[in-house]
Amino acid sequence: MNGTPTVVNDVMAHRVVALRTGALFKDIVKAMRQWRVSALPVLDDTGVVVGVVSEADLLPKEEYSDADIGRYGQLGHLADVHKADAVTAGELMTAPAVTVRPEATLAHAARIMARTGVKRLPVVGRDGTLKGIVSRSDLLKVFLRDDADIAAEVRHEIVLRLFGPHSDTVQVAVHDGVVALSGQVRETVLIPLAARLARAVPGVVDVECALTGPPRRAGFAPGLHGAGRTRTG
Repeated sequence: MNGTPTVVNDVMAHRVVALRTGALFKDIVKAMRQWRVSALPVLDDTGVVVGVVSEADLLPKEEYSDADIGRYGQLGHLADVHKADAVTAGELMTAPAVTVRPEATLAHAARIMARTGVKRLPVVGRDGTLKGIVSRSDLLKVFLRDDADIAAEVRHEIVLRLFGPHSDTVQVAVHDGVVALSGQVRETVLIPLAARLARAVPGVVDVECALTGPPRRAGFAPGLHGAGRTRTG
């Protein structure tokens, strides 16, 4: 449906604050505070995303500032100790950066975030250059979609296509993002598919499927050939 966010490009922030590899520690902290973000992408001289600096990358500077820290403790956290001595974005950043493409689906971006535990993803083009940033809150915007818009998409893109001329026997109702399908259909094998496709529609929270097949004809026993016929002679 027109206007419905379906890919990352639809919901991402196009105005992005980024760092060069030579950005200094204090400037990084100031940028995070000014823009109220917890992570910033790092670019090389050609604009390609080479890493991300997050608050977690900056904290070792404070954590390991104690001169009395034991050698054993240092050996157990060598990476953090190294970052405690870092002063530029290139030294502090986590690399390679976890990124996503503008044409990726919102579900794909959500899976990347869940798998990696990050809250924001740099959005990059085919050449690796920065195009935007997508956050968890951006991905949730789709659930603000109007119920009537969701119902129209389910009706036209799923019910009509699956059940064709018999689709008028299917009722579609949406309340607070929950899709309710009811009515009788001839092709009972398509009922699970209809529910699965409806659940994949952007903005759908859940699907309640009460679709049923046609009633059985009286006098016929399933699986018995010739059941219900009258023998003569």
